[in-house]
This record gives sequence, C-alpha cells and structure tokens, in this order.
Amino acid sequence: MSAYTYQYFNVTFPQDHQYVAHVEINRPDKLNAFFEAMWLELAAIFNQLSSDPSVRSIVLTGAGDRAFTAGLDVKAASEGLLSDSDTTLDPARKSVIMRRHIISFQSCISTIEKCEKPVIVALHGIALGLAIDISVAADVRVCSSDVRFAVKEVDIGLAADIGTLTRLPKVVGNFGWVKEVSLTARPFGAQEAERVGFVSRVYGTKGEAVKGALELAGLMASKSPVAVQGTKELLNYSRDHTVEEGLRYTTVWNSAMVQTKDVSDALLSGIQKRKATFAKL
Repeated sequence: MSAYTYQYFNVTFPQDHQYVAHVEINRPDKLNAFFEAMWLELAAIFNQLSSDPSVRSIVLTGAGDRAFTAGLDVKAASEGLLSDSDTTLDPARKSVIMRRHIISFQSCISTIEKCEKPVIVALHGIALGLAIDISVAADVRVCSSDVRFAVKEVDIGLAADIGTLTRLPKVVGNFGWVKEVSLTARPFGAQEAERVGFVSRVYGTKGEAVKGALELAGLMASKSPVAVQGTKELLNYSRDHTVEEGLRYTTVWNSAMVQTKDVSDALLSGIQKRKATFAKL
C-alpha cells in the first residue's frame, strides 16, 4: 500500500478490519484547516480508493484532539484565491476565473460522494464550514460528544458553495433547521446533530467514535462488494430523481448485477451457517 503516500493525509489499512481504508486529515497544528493542495490530495485519495479492489469501505477522520477540521484556511485563501491583487482584469473575467476555481473545489469534495465505496466520517472537536461540506458528501456521519459544528460561511461574507447548501437539506430533511444554522452560522453540538439526523451515532470520545466508525466500516466490508457498491449508487441516484426514475434505474442496474456469484454465495453461507466470503471487485 506504499502507493498511498500523501503530504497532508495519512492513509492506513487497519489489520483488524479487512478491506477497510482509514483516511486521516493530517494538519493538526493548523486545526486540519484546508488550503488548495489539500483539496487536490483529498480528490486524488478518494479517486484512488474508489477503484482499489482491496478496499470495500472507508473511514475519514481528523488528526489531533482539537479538530476534525476548522474548515478553510482563511489566511492562505486571502493570500491566494480570494486576493484582489490582480487589478488588470475586469469583473466579468475575474468571475470566470473564480467560477472555474469553485467548480474545481466542488469537484474535489464530490469525489467522496462519487467514490464507489461507502464512506463513514467520524467527526470530533471543531468541525466548521468545510467540515460540513465534507461530511454531507459522505454516506454516514458519526461524532464524539465534544464536537462543535457550524455552517460558518456567512461569518466570512460568503454563501457556502462547496456542497452544504445543496446536500444538507437532503441529509436532515428539515429545511427550516438547515436555513436557521446556515443563515446564522450558530454552533450546534452532537445531541442536536443526532436529533435532526445529521449524525446517526454519538460516542463519548474521539477514540470511541473512530473505533465505532471502523467497526461499522468493517461490517459493510464483510458484505458482498457488488451489493454494497450497488446500494450506494442506487440510493444516491434515487435521492435526486423521482420514484419512477429510481425504480427504472434499479431495474437496469440489477439486470446485470443480480447475475453475480455473490448471491448464491450469500445464500449458501446462510444455509450452511458460515461466514460468507466474496471475491474482490
């Protein structure tokens, strides 16, 4: 697994959780705040994991005790993308350049959602702004009891543009609450996040949250990869389409996928009361 060497992320493969990858944001001295190189590394990692046949599920965490991520590294951004130093371009041309940057950053975060493998995020400590963008692009969110969330962008003069305003309403199903936290940038904690359905489980500590996420990922990885990857694909498609469109797509998808040997292997393991094993995908 030496191919997984990155500057701002640790990618490991826990021995006690077969087929699980653990991705850790690794800039704890800066509260794991993101600047451009980190966005690009994140995209590269999830694109690589998506096609790796030895990986069936992924856990994403943040290094250190203080923060999952404090979001955007505002200092780096103010010296780069958000700088107004180029006075030679008119507003239209500046807008075109900015739009390209935003699309690029959106694409980086969307690699989490587009990853073929299920992604579980274990959040702790400070989890602001970009932390929400990242977590709503994942499939499952768990957290520690000390977590402090906020959709922080209005506090720095922006409307969140990397995915929160698009995905968060579909994650929690409470549009009024989404508007409240997005328009006020007020913090909210683990219990409120669980109550509205933003996270599915709350653990006492970061260590317990990471352990719980790895166990959940291990359970997913023990299932048929054909079934798991198909389930993620069909759920994401159905979220954004009508029931009839979702059913039609499921028909097309499963007309190929039900021909897998995994179905008979799973049925036989149940009859024979043994653990099923499945080939790599």
